[in-house]
Order: sequence, then C-alpha cells, then structure tokens
Amino acid sequence: MKDFEVLIVDGAYPSSVAMSRDILDAAVQVAARMGVAVPTWGLYSLAGGRVPLRDGISVETRALPPRRRDARSVCVIPGLGADPQAIAARMASPDGRAIARRLVVQVQRGGQVAASCSAVFVLQAAGLLDGRRATTTWWLAPALAGMTPACTVDAARMVCVDGPVITAGAAFAHADLMLHLLRERCGPALSETVARLLLLEHRQSQSPFVVPEVLAGGHALVAQLTARLEQALPAVPPISQLARELCVSEKTLGRHVRRATGKSTGGLVRSVKLRRARALLENSRMTIEQIAAEIGYRDATALRRLMRKAAGASPRQFRATTTVDG
Repeated sequence: MKDFEVLIVDGAYPSSVAMSRDILDAAVQVAARMGVAVPTWGLYSLAGGRVPLRDGISVETRALPPRRRDARSVCVIPGLGADPQAIAARMASPDGRAIARRLVVQVQRGGQVAASCSAVFVLQAAGLLDGRRATTTWWLAPALAGMTPACTVDAARMVCVDGPVITAGAAFAHADLMLHLLRERCGPALSETVARLLLLEHRQSQSPFVVPEVLAGGHALVAQLTARLEQALPAVPPISQLARELCVSEKTLGRHVRRATGKSTGGLVRSVKLRRARALLENSRMTIEQIAAEIGYRDATALRRLMRKAAGASPRQFRATTTVDG
C-alpha cells in the first residue's frame, strides 16, 4: 500500500491531477537527494486502466487495492469537472457506490481521505462529512451545506482538517492540500523544499499561504493561538498579551510556534493575515484597500509589501491568477 493513493474519478480536471502527480514526483526526487524516507504514491481508479479526464485527456491508473486493517495511506481525490448534482448522480451509480464504500472503509481502517474543490462532494456522497467541518470552493459552499446539514461548511478556509478527513477549496488550494499531506507524513523539511522548487519558482503566490493551523500539525497550543489570531483580526493583540492569555511566557510561546510551524510568533501572525488576505482575494469582490483593512492594515501599501515579500506577487497579480475552475 502506497503512502499516497491519488484516486482518479472520470472527468477530473487534468490540472488538478497533474498538480498531485508533479508535487509527489518532486517529493520523491527531493527526498532521495536529502537522504530522507522517500514517499510512495500511485495513480488509481476503481478498476484500473485508462481513465478519461476533461478536454479529451486521459491517464493510466492501477486498480485501487483492497483496504487492509491499520491502513496508513491517504486517498487523495483531485478536483472534478462537474457540478454537485452531476457528482451526486454519478455517485448513485454502481461504480459510485463502490467508490463510496472504499472511502468509508479507508477511514474505518485507519487511513485518511482528502479532496479539493468539487471532489469534496465525493466525500459528501460517501457520508464522510457528517458531523465534521469541511471546506470547498466558495461558490459551491451553499450547495455543500444544503446537501449535508450535519456538516459545518467553512468556506473561509483554504484547507480544513477534521480527523481523517481533509478538504480544500478552489483549484489552487489543491497545492496547499498536497503540501499539508507531505508535511504531515514526511516532515516539514521535505514539504518546504518541494514548495520552494515547485511553488515559489513556478507558482509564487501559493507557498506562503499554506494554512498555518494546518502547519501546526495537531499542536494544541499553537492551534489555540492560531484560532485566537483568526478571531482577533483585524485587531491582533500584542504577542505579550497572547502569551499571557495562553499562560506561557513569550519565549516559551515562541519555542512552541517555531517547533510546530518553523516560524516565529510574528511570522505566524503574518501567515494568518496572509491566509485571510488570500481567501478574500480569491473569494470576494472587495477592493485591495478593503482587504488590507480587514487584516489590520491602515492602507493597502503594507499589504502589497507583505505579499510581495512573502509571495513574490502583488495582491492584484495574485487575484489575476485565481480561477473558478474546480
């Protein structure tokens, strides 16, 4: 059984499939050079063989292997080129029900499932979102909430982790999803190196926006701090006050943040602001000035400076690269 099983569903977006493949392939090559454990992965479908994607493209897959007990793999579903109703109809077919059963068993036997954009509705059809928090791209969030009343849909998040179920927003969020999975399974050094090679060089607007609470990797104190920062925006308290609220010294807080995320406490604050700015840039019609105010800046100059330093692109350039394809 592989570390990463990329489950290809008919009609998947070629870009989302390629993003999964390119990030994992880069991770294999980088891991070998770094002398760390090399992740294993493969492209799968229910029956194996060549699977049609959108736009006349197809990809060769292996048959999804049986789920063993104590499964430790993560099954990743790239975004689909279909609306929720079409996905629901597809999942009601015999093949769709078989996929749903395999995903349920994957979770029951200790594995994880992950999906981005419209592929989140595959997890919904399998009943894996009930009682959980999940995200999807903003324009599909109302449909997801309507179809799954027992799910808390948080469209503001680019990546949402709830136990073994990991969901991501629009098309570019699939990169964030893959980086999170790499970081969780293979460590921050490999994930960050892959991010620099593939994202900072080729998609500069993505890597700095990986959700900081995801980077915390389950660290309770840092997760609590991140939630506090998000709730406080745009008026973030001084770090000294945050440390007092968490009943630790500033030095201890900084040590925990550094260990969990590789960032300073101030860096974590900036990451939270960047993540909120990204969500607003991608999911709203707010002006750059309005977004700057939403994250605590008096004018847009500070936001532009922060994004250019962290992401190598201006807010306007980043907004121009976003897409409504999922």
